[in-house]
Amino acid sequence: MTTTTHAANASGARRSSKPKRSDAARRENRTGWAFMAPFGILFALVFILPIIWAIYSSFFRQVAEGGGAYGGGKLVNKFVGLQNFQYVITSGTFWAGIGRVLLYTLIQVPFMIIAALALAMLLDSFIVKRVTVFRLGYFLPYAIPGVVASIIWVFLYNGQISPIVKGLAALGINVDFFAKNIVIGSMANITTWTFTGYNMLIFLAALQAIPHDLYEAARIDGANGFQIAMRIKLPNVRAAALLAMLLSIVGTIQLFNEPEIMSVSDPSISKSFTPMMMALYTSRGTITPSGDGPASAIAIVMALIAGILAALYALAERKVNEQ
Repeated sequence: MTTTTHAANASGARRSSKPKRSDAARRENRTGWAFMAPFGILFALVFILPIIWAIYSSFFRQVAEGGGAYGGGKLVNKFVGLQNFQYVITSGTFWAGIGRVLLYTLIQVPFMIIAALALAMLLDSFIVKRVTVFRLGYFLPYAIPGVVASIIWVFLYNGQISPIVKGLAALGINVDFFAKNIVIGSMANITTWTFTGYNMLIFLAALQAIPHDLYEAARIDGANGFQIAMRIKLPNVRAAALLAMLLSIVGTIQLFNEPEIMSVSDPSISKSFTPMMMALYTSRGTITPSGDGPASAIAIVMALIAGILAALYALAERKVNEQ
């Protein structure tokens, strides 16, 4: 009996020794959840629920029923399992669009990253004065919506009204920015103009986070500006470079604005020029099989491809850094 009493007392002592959350802590916790609730609700409505709906829709396809021997009837959504994904994976049109997007990525991303890094290192040096003015000037193109930027550049590419084309023609250089072997480069130029300033800020933030003691120590050891840039600055922006590359790869896989706007002036840019255009016109019924089901399947496959490419680049970057 005594042993049981001591055990009960010890258990009660342990329970009483546990810190109890005060009313103030609980109120603070509720306040935090209350502040986060609007974001959580909007995030679920505009991001999570559309993804769930796209996955659900990808298992259905619109088919005509009740039309008889002479066609007609009404369109109904029919469960088709994985047939929409089979259609996407076996579609030559889809993979041709993927090839164009990959070519675009190989042209655009390296050039943009190198340009952004060069601008960031220039602004971080002692050569440029009034850094804020230049930083704002380089970033301004990113503030212009992608559709508007594409319209501006289509005007500049148009041979009949473009001051660039007319100026080059006056010098004896005839350029057709909509030519078959140039059009992807023309699209890449639009994206580079828009996003170089954005990536420059990523690199500039990483450069400004480097302790200045490293620079002073290097100068004491006799290092010049070029050696400091190569031996100190570049190794310390690898994480920023990885972030910029990942964002760029994911972004370019979703190429849409540039070819869609340029197709107005260049009919050779088809409605399936990129997978994202193919998804849009499939949902509108322009491309067969049509409807939300095949379009959702295209979008999901593209998301998986973007994730795989980003993961492969991250793994390759880690392997290189470990050597």
